[in-house]
Amino acid sequence: MSIIYKIPGYILVMFGGFCLSWGGFIVRSFEDASVWQILFLRSIFFLLALVLFLLVNYKSKTIQVIKDSGSPAIFGGLVMSLSFISFVVAMSNTTVANVVFIISTQSLFLAIFGYFYLKEKISLIGFLSITLAMTGIIIMVGDSISTGFLFGNLVALAIPINFSIFVMIIRKNSNLDMIPAIFYSGVFSCIYGFFLSENFSFSNHDIFMGFLLGVPQLALGFICITIGSRTTASATIGLLMLSETLFGPIWVWLFLSEIPPLSVFIGGSVIILALIIKSFDKRKSSAA
Repeated sequence: MSIIYKIPGYILVMFGGFCLSWGGFIVRSFEDASVWQILFLRSIFFLLALVLFLLVNYKSKTIQVIKDSGSPAIFGGLVMSLSFISFVVAMSNTTVANVVFIISTQSLFLAIFGYFYLKEKISLIGFLSITLAMTGIIIMVGDSISTGFLFGNLVALAIPINFSIFVMIIRKNSNLDMIPAIFYSGVFSCIYGFFLSENFSFSNHDIFMGFLLGVPQLALGFICITIGSRTTASATIGLLMLSETLFGPIWVWLFLSEIPPLSVFIGGSVIILALIIKSFDKRKSSAA
C-alpha cells in the first residue's frame, strides 16, 4: 500500500486543493488549443497518470481493485467527469470571477449534503468557519461578479454540486478504495474530449501544458482528495478545498504579472482566518 494512504486525510484534501489551484494559470498558458482540445489533452494525461498510479500501487491486483470498486466508482467517475466538462463550458460562457465564486459554494453544498445524506452534524465553530469563509470569497470576487451570463452560471453551478455528490459517494463507501472512480472519470472525459475536439493538431508547448494540467494539477490533486475524503468530514472538506480559491490568484500574479486587487488579499486573509478558527474545532465525529 502506498505511503500516501498513511497521510492524514485533512492534509491530503488541502494539498489536493493546492494542486487544483494551478488550473487557471495553466489554462491561461495555452497558445492555440481550443477549450475542447484542452479538455482532450488534459483528459489523456490525466487518464495515463491514473493508470500508472493504479499499476504502481496495486500491481497485479489492479484489475481486481477496479472490479471491487463496483458501481459506486462508475457512478462517481461519471459524476466527476460531468464536473470536468462543466468547468470547460462555464469558462467559455461566463466570467472567471463568476466561476470562482460559484465553485467556492461547494463548501456549502458539502456541509448540507453531509448533514442530510450522511447525518454528519456541524458544530457551531464549523458553521461559523463556513460563514466566514464564504464572506471572504464574496470580498475576493464580489466586485468582479457579473450579471447576464445565466447559461454559463447555471453550468458552473453543476461543478460544486457534482463534486459534492462525488464526495458523498466516497464518504458513503469509505470501506472501498475509490481511486478507480477517478480512473473512470478520466475515461469518460477522454471520450467527451475526443468527440468534441475540432482536430488533434497540437503545438509542443500546448502538449506540455496539457501534461501539467493532467498530471500534477488534476491527477495528483484528485488522488489526494479522493483518498483524504474517506476520513475527513464533508463540511471540513469544503473548507479545506478553499485552498484552491486562495492560491489561484497568487500563481497568476507571480507568473503572469497580473496584480490582484486589494480585495483579493483581504478576502484571502478572511479565508485563512476561517481555516484557523476551524482548526480549533475539537468536535469529534466518526468522520473527523
